[in-house]
Amino acid sequence: MDAAALAASPFISLLAWSVVLLVFHVSLQGMMSTFELGSAWNAGPRDDERKPSGKLAGRAERASGNFQETYPAFVGLALALAIAGDPTGWGLTGAWLWFAFRIAYIPLYLAGVSYVRSLFWLGSLAGLLIMVSALVF
Repeated sequence: MDAAALAASPFISLLAWSVVLLVFHVSLQGMMSTFELGSAWNAGPRDDERKPSGKLAGRAERASGNFQETYPAFVGLALALAIAGDPTGWGLTGAWLWFAFRIAYIPLYLAGVSYVRSLFWLGSLAGLLIMVSALVF
């Protein structure tokens, strides 16, 4: 695949948006921690190993960690589909499902919504599995 065709792939722009989502996760976690522990803690070396203990900061941290667990798989699959092609369009459908469910997951986790949040996580996993099947079959 030539560089122009690769650059035109919808997977490349979706990868760029996924980086925005990653930065949002990290920023949200940092803001929640700073709100709880203060800007001096955030700007300092954090040698005292204090960690935020509030619900929102903890949820933001866990949501970010959860995102980062599936993010490498998404990046790899999206790049593979951009290079190999996606003649059926199912790979792109799976990528958008992963992305949409990961966005919706954030407020569900912060609000402490049980079960529904897990369904949205399963939805994002289904998106990855659809991407895999588009590559394999």
